[in-house]
Amino acid sequence: MKAYQIREFGVESLGVSEIESEAPGLNEVLVRFRAASLNYRDLMMVTGVYNPKLRMPIVPLSDGAGEIVGIGEGVTNWKIGDRVMPIFMQGWIDGPIDFSKARTALGGDLDGCLREFGVFPPEGLVKIPDGYSFEEAATLPCAAVTAFNALFDSGNAVAGDTVLVQGTGGVSVFATQFASALGCKVIATSSSDEKLARLASLGVDESINYSKRDDWDKAVLEITGKRGVDHVVEVGGAGTMGKSVNAVRLGGHIAVIGVLSGKGSIDSTLILMKALRMHGIFVGSREMFERMVSFIDKHSIKPVIDRVFSFDEAREALAHMESQKHFGKIVIRIP
Repeated sequence: MKAYQIREFGVESLGVSEIESEAPGLNEVLVRFRAASLNYRDLMMVTGVYNPKLRMPIVPLSDGAGEIVGIGEGVTNWKIGDRVMPIFMQGWIDGPIDFSKARTALGGDLDGCLREFGVFPPEGLVKIPDGYSFEEAATLPCAAVTAFNALFDSGNAVAGDTVLVQGTGGVSVFATQFASALGCKVIATSSSDEKLARLASLGVDESINYSKRDDWDKAVLEITGKRGVDHVVEVGGAGTMGKSVNAVRLGGHIAVIGVLSGKGSIDSTLILMKALRMHGIFVGSREMFERMVSFIDKHSIKPVIDRVFSFDEAREALAHMESQKHFGKIVIRIP
């Protein structure tokens, strides 16, 4: 079968290999991939930033969707033709995360989804939501589950809460859609008025262009009557964390997710004095994934896809991710 493999670091070094196809064994199923999607983690993995000691060769990309084309002995909960998505961490079915579960992530610890076929344990798959294409389904396992975990499991968000999202990447767009469906007030930041206008169509109530207003944390406080927001979906990292701490309310919640903005410093005294709850979000479990699919079905939520690339254009897709010009998810179609 055809598969992309990381054999040395660098987008330009990523190439297609012909590797041996797997067959499902006891308690395994064979999935034919039809689409995969990109997360910033994938770009970091390919370039060697995420894990300089990455085991090679390895198939990149954690997110994919396809159909079951083979079933091993002992599998009773799936059948040929079922449309499925592998979960991000194959070992995290439910309960809290631990070290052993964290070491089962696709596209890093295990071969990922940028290939024609893959063998998985039956508990490592989730049914694709009704009405979703393979391209749409491929956007869900990492970014959508991360956003859902940040708001519902970590944040315990309820209708009427105020949520701050940063930028227009996959996690931020899903967080916007989920928070809006829940009945929260959503405030968004971006450097593009055009992107902010698109976010408004997804449920954003207030927008701040940080290229025009560098003190966006003060703008958030003005919007909220100096109270601050209940939740921050923090995808910037150290470079934006200080302003997120300023923008959140006393006793508020910051879901720490991304590393997009580089280096910075944080006043830990303010975290203490504001009694903040900061929680690192490392995607989520299969149980969270299934609850998220139910929420998606209930509210008829569809992912926002920026662009679909062909299988032969994987390097171009990664370059598009690196440009940070995208809005929503970047998808690769697998023939």
